[in-house]
Amino acid sequence: MSNDAEKEVSVDTPGSLIVVAGPSGAGKSSLVQRALDEIDRLKFSVSYTTRSPRSGEGNGVDYFFVSREEFLALRDRDEFLEYAEVHGQLYATSRSQVADAARNGIDLILDIDVQGADQIRQRMPEAVTIFIMPPSREAVEERLRLRNLNAPEDIERRMANAASEVQMYRHFKYVVVNDDLDRATAALEAIIIAERHRTDRQQRVAQSILDTFGGESVYARS
Repeated sequence: MSNDAEKEVSVDTPGSLIVVAGPSGAGKSSLVQRALDEIDRLKFSVSYTTRSPRSGEGNGVDYFFVSREEFLALRDRDEFLEYAEVHGQLYATSRSQVADAARNGIDLILDIDVQGADQIRQRMPEAVTIFIMPPSREAVEERLRLRNLNAPEDIERRMANAASEVQMYRHFKYVVVNDDLDRATAALEAIIIAERHRTDRQQRVAQSILDTFGGESVYARS
């Protein structure tokens, strides 16, 4: 996708929180990475977790890997916007990371679990919530096994969780069915760009144009 469209958005506009969630094996990470590669002023939110790093993962890049004790201490200091226990491990989103991105006009994209997305939806109803729906149960199981990163019992647990998590799609603002990676990527990117061009997020740009006409304030008419 060309970056020309998003360059029209004023950098003075506060950044949005883009929440991408769905069951394990839905392909969230692949879609998020593609969007990060294509869209300007979009930053990945690095979550905290108590799980061990997988091969190729870096601390502070993919996750902040911390002990359970460190995690609970951060939680008790109210440093998390949301946190949840998923597949036996703790995950959380940094409150300050979200605030800093918004203040600097950066859209922050989260790749999180359904539980965490539910907490954010309650605390930040303005967040852009996107559910990544797998095309079928069989596709989820195949993707998890092809990863070759999880023990058989872990795959069984993730499959059991997925059965209930897919039911949560109706609580999200958008749903993207990841049956084809290129098509799903295009849909995700289109949602992010469209959200940047909402009328309420373009008021400063519109006002600056109105001023050249000596026109009435857009704020006064809203």
